[in-house]
Order: sequence, then C-alpha cells, then structure tokens
Amino acid sequence: MGDPLSQMPRMRLDELLDELQARIDAARGTRDRVHSLLEAVVSVGRELELSQVLRRIVEAAALLVDAEYGALGVIGPDGRTLSQFLTVGLTDEETAEIGPLPAGHGLLGEVIRHPEPLRLADLGAHTSSHGFPAHHPPMRSFLGVPIRVREEVFGNLYLTDKRGGVEFDTEDESVISTLSVAAGVAIDNARLYEGSQRQQRWLRANAEITRSLLSGSARAEVLELIALRAQDITGSRAAEIATAVGGDGGLLVEAATGADAARRQGLVLPVEGTQPGAAWTAGAPVTTPKAAADPRYGADVLLPGEWGPAVAVPLGSEGASGRGVLFLARAAGEPVFTDAELEPLLAFAGQAALALELADRRRDAEQIALLEERDRIARDLHDLAIQRLFATGMTLQSAGRLVDHEDAAQRLTRAVDDLDETIKIIRSTIFGLRTKDRDGDNGLRARVARAVGEAAAVLGHPPRLSMEGLLDTDVPAGVADHVVAVLGELLSNAARHAHATRVAVALQAASGEVVLTVSDDGVGIPPQGRRSGLANLDERARSVGGAFELESPDTGGTRLTWRAPLRPVPARPAPRG
Repeated sequence: MGDPLSQMPRMRLDELLDELQARIDAARGTRDRVHSLLEAVVSVGRELELSQVLRRIVEAAALLVDAEYGALGVIGPDGRTLSQFLTVGLTDEETAEIGPLPAGHGLLGEVIRHPEPLRLADLGAHTSSHGFPAHHPPMRSFLGVPIRVREEVFGNLYLTDKRGGVEFDTEDESVISTLSVAAGVAIDNARLYEGSQRQQRWLRANAEITRSLLSGSARAEVLELIALRAQDITGSRAAEIATAVGGDGGLLVEAATGADAARRQGLVLPVEGTQPGAAWTAGAPVTTPKAAADPRYGADVLLPGEWGPAVAVPLGSEGASGRGVLFLARAAGEPVFTDAELEPLLAFAGQAALALELADRRRDAEQIALLEERDRIARDLHDLAIQRLFATGMTLQSAGRLVDHEDAAQRLTRAVDDLDETIKIIRSTIFGLRTKDRDGDNGLRARVARAVGEAAAVLGHPPRLSMEGLLDTDVPAGVADHVVAVLGELLSNAARHAHATRVAVALQAASGEVVLTVSDDGVGIPPQGRRSGLANLDERARSVGGAFELESPDTGGTRLTWRAPLRPVPARPAPRG
C-alpha cells in the first residue's frame, strides 16, 4: 500500500492531463467550427443569383448552430414588415398547413424594430411574442441576428430550437453575427450582378422594340412585344398595357400576356378605383404588395386572387394627358417591386409610349392619305364628271327644242331630268367625301368605349371590348349613331335578362360594312320570350340597308350581330325607342 502523500502528485497530474485534453478538445472543436464557418462563407459567396444566395445563407446558419428550424426574412420597402420569408426545417406540407407566411409582427418584428442580436431561452416568454398559428410546430429557444448591406438592414436571420434541448450561447451568437457580415457582402454582390444583368436585358428589349417599330409592325404586335418583355424581365406573372379612351371612357386593356390574359384582354377599366387608373391620373408609378387585396383598387372586380405585388407605370407625359399605363403583377408571396426596379421600368415605359406615338402617327398618316385621295376623287368628280354631265344636259335640252316628235321630245326631257338627278347624287357624294371627321370625345371609338365602361356597373363586371378598322373615318355619322344605340340596347338586355357572367363586344369596320357583335354566356333567349326589342334592332339595321342576326352557340349563351354598309344608302326613318 503506497503512501497517500506520494499519490497526490499523480492525482494532480491526472487533473492536469484531463484539463489539457479538455482544452485540446475545445481547441479542436473551435478549429472545426471555424472551419465550418469558413466553408459556409465560401459557400454563400460562391452564388450570384440572389434567390440562391438567400437560400444558402439560411441553410448555412441553421447548420452552424445546429438549429432545427431556420428562416431568413427580407424587410420590405416600408422598413416595418417582411416582403419575403425563406425557411428550412419545414416540409412543403407543413408550410401549406400553417398558411400565409409571417409579415414581421410579434417577436419577428422585435428584431426589425431593434436591429441587434436577440437570444432567448424561451421565445414564448418574451413580451412581443403572440404565439403560433394553427399547425405550427412548437419552438422554444431563439436566436435572431440582423443582416446589413452597406449599413442598411436588409433582413434578419431567425433560428429556433437548438438540438439537444440546450440554449443558444454567446458562441452561437458570435458565429451567426460573423456569418451575417459575410452574408451582407454576398447579397450586395448578388444584387449588383442582378442589376447589371437586368440592365442588359432592358437594353436588349429596347433595341428589339425599336427594330419592330422601324420595320413597320402593327400597333397590336408592338404592344404585345412590350408586355412580354416587361413580364419576362421583371419576373411577373402577368403584364398589361391599358390605353386611355377619350373623355371618361376609362382605360382599355389593348395587350395582355401571362396568366388570365384571355380574360383580361379587351377589358375597359375605370379610372377611379383601379391601380392603372391611379398611375394614369397621378402620372407616376403606383405599387402595391397585394394587387387583389388592396382596398384602394376594388373597382377592378376581375383581378385574379393569386396576383401579389404589382406596379402600374404611366406611359408618356405626366398627368391625365398620358397615353396609358403598363401594369405588371407578380404571384402572391413574390418580392415587391423595389425602387431599383422602377428606374429602368420607367425608361422602358417611355419606350412603350414612343411605340404608341409612332403607331398613332402612322395611323394618322394613313387617314390623311385616305382623306387626300377622297379630296382628289371629289375634285375629279366636280371638275370632270359634273361639268361633262351638265354640258350633256344642256346639249340635250337644246336639242329637245328641235325635235318635233312629241314622244322623242318627252324622252329627251326625261333624260335631262335624269342627268339633273345624277348631278345632285354626285354632289351629295362629294359633300360626304369632304365632310370632316369627328374626332376626340365624339368619335365612334370613344363613344363605344364609354358605353362599354358604363355598362360595367350594371352588369357587375366589365365587358371585353375589341375594335378594328377606321371607325372614326369610314363609318357615316348616321350609322355611327345607330351603332351606339344598338350597343346600349344589347348591353342593357344582357344585364336585365341574360344573367351572364361574361360579355364580349366586338366592333369592326372592314370589307365595306361595319359589324357590331355582342356575345354572352347567359341563359339565352327563350322561344316564347319578348322579342319587340330585337325587332326594333332589326328595323334599325334595315333602315340603313343592313341586317341583324341572332345565334345560340353550342357552348351556350347568345351571339347578336348587327351590320350596316359603310356607303350611303337611301335612309328610311328609324324606329323610335
């Protein structure tokens, strides 16, 4: 049995060895953790796509501190709420059961309001905690750290439930704070790269539109190209170009691409209570985080519910004199439109305004050429045809005095009368050719757009509208009045009797006639129903040499077509009512 005093140095040596081993293990653990941190920094900095950078950041943060759940919340433009929320640790099924992603209230908002690291042993005990929504997994320990990009708080890292049931410690906080610095640099680089790429795409799109304009493409093709490129570059779900209709006719959606394009094309949007209308009136961009749920824009009843952040950019000059609006909408849950995106978008909208200006000037040039040709024809008719007919009539009248045969003399007199009547008809035609076009708010195009816009309140939804041809130039004034009256009657019938959920209006001036078609998906016209109104419309058509047709398509509903020739015809009195 050894001396207890001799065993004391050995015990002391064991303690020292144990302490040394612990320090070696700690140093080894620190080395491994530093190595993991460096790997995380390299992994985060390797990506250039912003979405991938954000995903790598939150995954690396959860791995470094051994957290079961992690999230990265991107702070929105208002500086108070979250515009984007990326998570790890939750399956897609769990995320769907939880419902809408958090907006940055409660405990998450605490880190937004006070951008400093926050570490809690029990997050439920904090005064800002509001509890969890239904189907949300329970969470206890919490670590929140802000991410700064050039002294601006970009977002926050949220980590919960350190594995093993232990709390997050100061070392965890230090590691995540270090990662957040590297994350800020990586986010800044990704945003710079994304901005340069986006700028190049805008430049290429502008060049493509310029080529299309110079090649003489049709107005509709250019507008569709503008909408497609804007939708693609901004990552939007849908894009629309709505142009101003004269007077208070509202905004006509001339081009629509992406989701619900077929349903939105041809809609007449009111200026009051719609986002495009607000941008058109203000002459400045208007944004919203949720297009379908913004109470300011409830007048657009056909906004799809899955549309999220949206922006409306005016085309052309400031104020209500602008030509229209470019409207873009992203899917729900996507990032809101930032100031960095609006600057190139405004320049692109200016290009769209140029497209509209050039298309309108080309159309004006075509109308001027048409009017000049009509003036030439009128001059030729007056200077050549009328003078020769008049001379022939004078000759016949003089010859009639030399004819002794009574029957022959009467025939010559009738021929002179016929020539007289022919001259009157030609003069009437000349007058019609030289009649100045009605423009501005009194044109047929504007009158029809106003009638369709006013019908939206009665129908409960805006009808679709499409117009083709030189409606303000080729359609005679009397026929135009009939078209407006018939359209009002048909829209009124659709509202009162059809019980339709969709109404489409098409007006076309081509092939020597004007054709108005109104179709709906309603209950149709019963065989024993009242048809006095339809008879009235038929009589209107016949009074100007036209026709009225009623069809019941196999798909249901009703299609009514009213047509009239563009050339003047002997008019009969139109029915009253």
